Amino acid sequence: MFLSTNTCDGDCIKSCPTKSIRLINGVPFSCLTCGICHDNCPNGAIFKNSYGGYVVDRAKCNGCGMCMYNCPTNNIKIEDGIVYGICSRCGVCAEKYPECRVDGFDFEKEKQLTLIRSLNILNPPIDNLPSKKESEVKEVSRSYFGTNLDDCILCGRCEEYCPTNAIHVKVDWDDGICRQCRLCADVCPNESMNKLQIVNKASCTLCLNCMKACPNNAISVDDSGIVVNKLNQKATGSIVSCLNCGLCADLCENESLVRDDGKLRYNPTLDTENVTHDLAIYYCPINTLREDYEMFIYDEAEDEELPTLAGFCVSCGKCAQVCDETHARQYMTHTWDGKVTDDCISCGICVEFCQEDAITLHRGTIKVDLDKCILCENCAVHCPVDAIPKSTMYKNEIEGGFNFIEQKLCMHCGVCHGICSYDAIEEIDGNYVVNEEKCTYCGACKNACPARAFLFERNFKDSIEGI
Repeated sequence: MFLSTNTCDGDCIKSCPTKSIRLINGVPFSCLTCGICHDNCPNGAIFKNSYGGYVVDRAKCNGCGMCMYNCPTNNIKIEDGIVYGICSRCGVCAEKYPECRVDGFDFEKEKQLTLIRSLNILNPPIDNLPSKKESEVKEVSRSYFGTNLDDCILCGRCEEYCPTNAIHVKVDWDDGICRQCRLCADVCPNESMNKLQIVNKASCTLCLNCMKACPNNAISVDDSGIVVNKLNQKATGSIVSCLNCGLCADLCENESLVRDDGKLRYNPTLDTENVTHDLAIYYCPINTLREDYEMFIYDEAEDEELPTLAGFCVSCGKCAQVCDETHARQYMTHTWDGKVTDDCISCGICVEFCQEDAITLHRGTIKVDLDKCILCENCAVHCPVDAIPKSTMYKNEIEGGFNFIEQKLCMHCGVCHGICSYDAIEEIDGNYVVNEEKCTYCGACKNACPARAFLFERNFKDSIEGI
């Protein structure tokens, strides 16, 4: 809810697009965002948006009035079949009149109750009032096996030795060029191949183990001798590995994947009930989790083979052990205090992809519940302006989409126009329309709209960026 200060003269009433501010004994008072209207709507026409406010879906609302009859403060009214009086927490009032309106989420529950009682109006149930619980957690941390990019030569040795295929290394070289992974030296029975990929022809037996083991087809035979095709330059590319955040375990439907003492553990025998892992795979922050079609579990009841899971880190440490030249793979700890940069555009993508409900959207920034956050970095990976810190090179970029304002639902409040950082919402003949040439499909307009008037879709594409 938003509260009025002692200096408020009531001008904020005109700015509210949902008419949720009214005068009581000369004092402006607004919707409490208690959610009772949402709980009692028989048509499911009231939803809670990413700002923590409540919005009426005018396409579902039939004007039955149950929200109005159950409102504890008699704030809701119906005019011409349209429900007014429910605060969407769009923040227009506080933005236009900062000296008069303040965000009630910044106050403790008792202060809100004191204000309500002072107005001599009917008190709603205390348990339903919004409150701000100050957490004792000041930052959240996650331990994982990661890469020191300054030391990594992108040899791919860690990738080859990872037992669960949780590391992906990409080098900007064509197939047939040595990546210095040293697998050839590992498999040579006579130690004829040293760590610099130099062959001792005197002891080489041409068993061709090195050729078979080379993941990049960089070894060949010429004049009865082993030839390694090398480039004397530093490799460029990327390395992405499991973050050990545990999100996949939280989303696993049959508990075959769990997090035990901070480590992921997988029991494939629990996958025999034909339960898919689509949700866990879809929300994997860095896209390493996948179905393993190299190992199957036989389901006797259905007489079929079911794929198992791969791409999650079991914290075995093998990657760090085999990285014995540069020591780029290390056991690391990533921390976050929940703060974002001033680049935040209130697009709400972070809220959409946070499966732990740890993020609340506010105009110009976000609030992070560190008690819930597991540092999966889905928010950071999808953030279009990189306002959230991340520890991985993986990135999901907005590739395109569709954005259209349904004029029959639009309330012409102009919130979308004011929040768009790209001037993609234009006012034409009193109507707000989307300029597709400017729109980046970030979704800030859609999330801010108090009338749910946007028909919106967006597509992402995988990419890699430096960190």
